[in-house]
Amino acid sequence: MAKAYEGEYRRNFLSAYEQGYGTLEELAAEFRVSLGWAKKVSAAYTRTGSMAGPTYKPGRKPKIRAAEQALLRQWLAAQPDLTLAELQIKLDEQAGVKIHNSCLCRWLKRMGLRLKKSRSTRRSATRPRT
Repeated sequence: MAKAYEGEYRRNFLSAYEQGYGTLEELAAEFRVSLGWAKKVSAAYTRTGSMAGPTYKPGRKPKIRAAEQALLRQWLAAQPDLTLAELQIKLDEQAGVKIHNSCLCRWLKRMGLRLKKSRSTRRSATRPRT
């Protein structure tokens, strides 16, 4: 697979084009790059004004952003015994975020929040040694 050109190489090409050292075709031949790459880079520079390459962030974008995290913290501070299902409903109604319970549980762990243990079960039958 082809590797991307380094940022400095890109900046050198764009600064040479900006200073008028030649046309895109001439500079592409001089820098040994394709004309398509030269056109793409110059168009991106004209559009954004930045000589840096695009940032690549692979993967799915998170549904819960900072605003939703603040809402979750606020709700749990006011009422700490909310269940995952109740939090899921609140997120859907108030923030417009549809999220699965397991995903919500993972987000709470990432945020440093935890679920309280249920005290409705019996104690373990194993007795400590005396």
